[in-house]
Amino acid sequence: MNKYTAQAATTAEAIQKGLEILGINKEDASIEIVTEGKKGIFGFGKKYAIVIVEKRLIIDEEKTNEQKKILTQAYSETLTEGTTIEVLKLEDETDKSDLSKNQVVQDDDKALQLVSDYLVDISSKMGIETTVTTDVNLSDRQVVFHIHTENAGLMIGKHGRILNALQSLAQVLLYQQAKTKFTVIVNVGDYRERREASLKNVAERTAEKVVRTNLPVFLEPMPAFERKQIHFYLSKNKRVTTHSEGNEPHRYLVVEPLK
Repeated sequence: MNKYTAQAATTAEAIQKGLEILGINKEDASIEIVTEGKKGIFGFGKKYAIVIVEKRLIIDEEKTNEQKKILTQAYSETLTEGTTIEVLKLEDETDKSDLSKNQVVQDDDKALQLVSDYLVDISSKMGIETTVTTDVNLSDRQVVFHIHTENAGLMIGKHGRILNALQSLAQVLLYQQAKTKFTVIVNVGDYRERREASLKNVAERTAEKVVRTNLPVFLEPMPAFERKQIHFYLSKNKRVTTHSEGNEPHRYLVVEPLK
């Protein structure tokens, strides 16, 4: 979820509600005030505040370079013993595309094709033959790049690390190239759907354990968009609260009893 329409008694409360649902800070959000809240007199004329809170994508060059390193490391770890494929230094290869400086805004269709070609090219450098199709949702400003390959396991990587790194790089490139500021999802088969179901199950089981033991639970490190999914699932649970700790890429979620 990248956008949330929040309603509360005051504008400040509505904004805070939207930020908590999206799992972001105010400086990482774009906020549109639809209506200001009014107290009314003796309950008459009372009006709730309505705001639209949306995630702002912040391009962080240091994080982009970190994703390139993660991609190389994850691919190395995914290869089984005895494999003769040479592990390419993908961070060097991706530097040639100069993601951090190549900011030429162009037609959305051309930008989508450029990112598709980029994913096919980087897969080829990994020794994996792929094709890429896109599924665009203009109303949500979201695009899914579906990678089709017979080597799904290698493209996904251990714990999804290769796929997550590819998604981060694709997000940066599309953000810099397309007129529309899309949110990017890179998927192989039904991995994202299966992972989403798994995260929901983790969230529910973790909340049950926290309530039962009245002790905090520290989850394994996961990327920001997955932490936000768990935060969203548990935001409706009035008996627990969540927050993140640590530094990327080892940042993790803590679920604890609501005091």
